[in-house]
Amino acid sequence: MIASDLSHAIAQLGDMIADASAIVPFTGAGISTECGIPDFRSPGGLWTRNRPIPFDEFVASQEARDEAWRRRFAMEETLSAARPGRGHRALASLYRAGKIPAVITQNIDNLHQASGIAADAVVELHGNTTYARCIGCGLRVELPRVRQLMQASGHAPDCSACGEPVKTATISFGQSMPENEMRRAADLARSCDLFLVIGSSLVVWPAAGFPVMAKQAGARLVIINNEPTEQDDLADLVIRHDIGESLSPFVHN
Repeated sequence: MIASDLSHAIAQLGDMIADASAIVPFTGAGISTECGIPDFRSPGGLWTRNRPIPFDEFVASQEARDEAWRRRFAMEETLSAARPGRGHRALASLYRAGKIPAVITQNIDNLHQASGIAADAVVELHGNTTYARCIGCGLRVELPRVRQLMQASGHAPDCSACGEPVKTATISFGQSMPENEMRRAADLARSCDLFLVIGSSLVVWPAAGFPVMAKQAGARLVIINNEPTEQDDLADLVIRHDIGESLSPFVHN
């Protein structure tokens, strides 16, 4: 059901939250746009201006790795200035209240953790851009160290332990989805009684399968997104309004 009146929709959502014992949010780029982080896929988004660098190209080409890191550091001011928005804070409130066991996110911005949700309760399907890892041995490398190495050599660095390339700890096009996170997300989807899709266009598979999985397992499904999604017909409630405005009543300090 598509809600036409926001206040009525918020009341319905509040009733669903009160009735639920295990709520699993599934968040996409839309929850972070009010924090100043641009959406990658929308018209005018980053990917309409810069072609994404696929994983195999990153691995094969020093030039591609240099460009990938140049783009990442060009985004650093925006990313480091971002603070959790009303949507993040609302979910953190429900997490503290014991309603949310974990959040599944397609985002790489670390804002759920910054809002107060424990890192081990954030299931990151697409990784995290606030640090780097060696693609060979998995060694974690902090971004200031990557920047220091790049400034010294003029090139994206390789791992000091095994010599393989160092990459932001994100999942690139053509890179395998993280098995543990996908398995955990599936378990969460099947075991919740309320599944909240927040700010996701639900076009990226296999991640877009989790709302369907939750619904098939008996959960109620709510979709909060400015634009229509292909799963709106499945949902018990669809709220096509600003995410921060829709969730701000559920922020409790």
